[in-house]
This record gives sequence, structure tokens and C-alpha cells, in this order.
Amino acid sequence: MDSQPPTPVPQSRWALFKQALVGDSRIDYTTGSIRRATFLLAVPMILEMTGESVFAIVDIFFVTRLGTAAVAAVGFTEAMITLLFAVAVGLSMGGTALVARRIGEKRPEAAESAAAQVLWLGLFVSVAVGAVGLLFPRQILGLMGAGPEVIEVGSGYTQLMFGACFSIVFLFLINAVFRGAGDASIAMRALLLANGVNILLDPCFIFGLGPFPEMGVTGAAVATNIGRSVGVLYGLYHLFGGSGKLRLQVRRLALQLSVLWSLVRISFGGICQFLAATTSWVVLMRLVAEYGAEPVAGYTITVRIAMFTLLPAWGLASAAASLVGQNLGAGQPARAEAATWQVARYNALYMGLVALLTVVFAPQAAALFTDDPVTLDYTVASLRIFAYGYVLWGIGMAVVQAFNGAGDTITPTLINILCFWMFQLPAAYLLAQILGMGPQGVFWAVFAADSLVGVAAVVVFRRGRWKTAQV
Repeated sequence: MDSQPPTPVPQSRWALFKQALVGDSRIDYTTGSIRRATFLLAVPMILEMTGESVFAIVDIFFVTRLGTAAVAAVGFTEAMITLLFAVAVGLSMGGTALVARRIGEKRPEAAESAAAQVLWLGLFVSVAVGAVGLLFPRQILGLMGAGPEVIEVGSGYTQLMFGACFSIVFLFLINAVFRGAGDASIAMRALLLANGVNILLDPCFIFGLGPFPEMGVTGAAVATNIGRSVGVLYGLYHLFGGSGKLRLQVRRLALQLSVLWSLVRISFGGICQFLAATTSWVVLMRLVAEYGAEPVAGYTITVRIAMFTLLPAWGLASAAASLVGQNLGAGQPARAEAATWQVARYNALYMGLVALLTVVFAPQAAALFTDDPVTLDYTVASLRIFAYGYVLWGIGMAVVQAFNGAGDTITPTLINILCFWMFQLPAAYLLAQILGMGPQGVFWAVFAADSLVGVAAVVVFRRGRWKTAQV
């Protein structure tokens, strides 16, 4: 790898943008301009997450045409399936950190071995979770507090989303491997392809357009899993036969217990980190359900709209994970820290703009998805309340991803436990039920907890212990 020719420096912003989109396996993110390295990684990651956010908003747009019960079914299912996301995201954190560190150390063979163990763990998780979803979809919805109508409408959707979860898990993990290697453009194309297919098939299976069967909300799950499966196949093609920084050879697919243990150790912190946030969300959804289907639908719409605006920021923050991992591997902790603050500044600017637009245009955004006046009121209120914390949320994203890229997944886990379990849940119960604020009390608790995460992450990051994390 050291014998490769140096990467030519683009002569214009357009050339730099094009290089970020196309990808270049010769790029070394441990040398040269930090701003340039951030740009080259961030552009495909932002576009990747923008594609995901477009899908989320289009998907809920079609589902809202089926009525409040269908939207509530999607909301309940998503609240539970975020537990699966927690596992997938946790594994992806471990995969990104491990691959990035090995790439930074100039050890591509070790990076390949790490990628292989990521695939094995994904297989184990998919089989276990898929079996539960296939067998107990109605029980899953009932556990969340769904009424008979919602269970009847949404059980097929729940069954498919859980039963075919391999498409979600492997898309997460394969893209995490590419990001860790610095091949963010491949991850971008895989997710954009998956979501493009998804968007095209959504109305076909939901409403029965042309030769497609009319499947209602279940059709949304069919489209989602077909689209994500296409993305997985595309990612596997490039992982095994591509020309990027990482090309996985079949002989490295054997289980390697030492590497697997390192991955499990790092991923365990990532899983717990995300579980701390997602289990809190499950409890919050259960608390909102006490007040009827309308606030649940409003909350679900708000989360989808928030995803549309926040996922690009998550993509930008993900650049910090790759930059920190590779630069620590290259023995450059000061450069890793400087890159983190660079990403945090960009994220704060973006999230500030999004917050302003959300506060001003919340009624218009909500009206695109519902004409029920009660649901509309809850959607507008939650959109505005969430937006007040967006700047701190954006900074926190970047810093937390830096911890994860360093392989220190335990610190963000402790922050999440403190902010979500020990603060958010008691605050939501106090505001909603004791003080009588109802669902709006839950919304304010979400704002306060997300802001607290941002502050706590910055304070702990400045102490610098993450620089010595072992991966």
C-alpha cells in the first residue's frame, strides 16, 4: 500500500466533489489537509444518509394514505425494531472502528479478517431476530400497547420487517466496513440503490399498481426488504470483487476467534450505547400510547420528518468515526481530535439551519402527512420542541462518533444511560402524567435529554482518554 502513487490534489471544488462521489482507493486520510479529508469522507456519507432520509419520508407519506391505524402500526413496529437497529448499529460501530484502525496501521489483510467476522456476527443476529419476528408478530404489537385494529392492520408488516431483518442488518454492516476502510462512496451507492428500489416499489405493493398485488401497509415491508436486499447484493459484489481499499478474499472468511472477540468487545459497548437510547424510545412510545392512536401517529410522523433532516447530519458525523479510527491507527491523536472538532462545527451549522426551518415551517410539513386535526397538532408541537435541541444534538453526534471510531464505545454508553434512562424516562413520566402535560411532556423530555447528551459528550471528550483506547 505504501508503494502506491500519491493522490493527486484536485484543482477545483468541482473536481474535489467528483472525487468524493467516485471514490479513490489511493486517498490517505492520515495525511494532508484535515478539511479536505473531512470533505472527501463526508460528502458520500451525507448523500448516503440523505437517500435514507428521503426514503423514510416517502415511505410514511404513502402509509399515511392508509389511515391512522396503519401509521400507528408502523410506529409501534419501528419502536420495537429499533432494538434490532441497536444491535446492527453496535456491530457496525465495532466493524468501522476495527477496520479503520487496521487501515490506519497499513494492515489491509487484518482489515479483511475484521470484515469477515462482521459478516459472521450479522448472520447470527439475523437468524435469531428473524425467528422471533416470524413467529410472534401479533404479540410484538400487543406488547407495545397496540389495540385490536392496529394489530389486525399491522401484523403482516411487523412479521415481514422482523422476519426479513437480514436485509437491514447486512446493509448496515457491509456499509460500516466500507466506511471504516475509507470507501464511503461505495456505501453511498449501495444505500442509494436500496432506497431507490424501495421508493419505486412502495406505491406498487401498498396500492396494487399495475400487476402488483394490493397489500396495504404490509406492502411497505415487502418493498423495504426487496430494496435493502438489492443494496446488500451490491455491497457484497464490491466487497468481494471490487477495487477499493478493502477486497475480502474467500480464504479470510474462516472464523477467527481472537478477531471475533475484539469485534464483540467493541460492539458490545456500541450495542449497549444504542440500546440505552432505543429502549428509552420504546418506553416513550408506550407512554404516548396511553393517550390514543393520534399522538402515536403524530409522534411517528415527527420521527420520520426528523430522520429526513437529521440523517444527513448523522452521515457527516460518521466521517469523524473513520477519521479518528484511521488517524489513531497511524499514531496521530492530535489530528484525530482536530478532525472531530472540524466535523462538529459543520454539524452545528447545518443543524442550526434545520432547526430554524423546522420551527418556521412545522405546520406545512405536518400537513403533508395528515389532515386529522388532532394528529396534526401533536405533529407540529413535537417537531418544534425537538428542533430547539438540534444544535447541541448535532455537536453531540460528531463527538459520540469520534468516541466510537476510537473504539471507546463504553463512554457514550454511560452517557446514554445517564441521559436517557436516569434522566429522560423519569422526566417524561413526571411531565406527562404527574404534571398532566400529556404527550407534550414526553416531547419536552426528549428535547432535554438529547441536549444533555451533547453537553456531556463534549465535556468527557475534552479529557482525552479516548486517545488510548485499545482496538
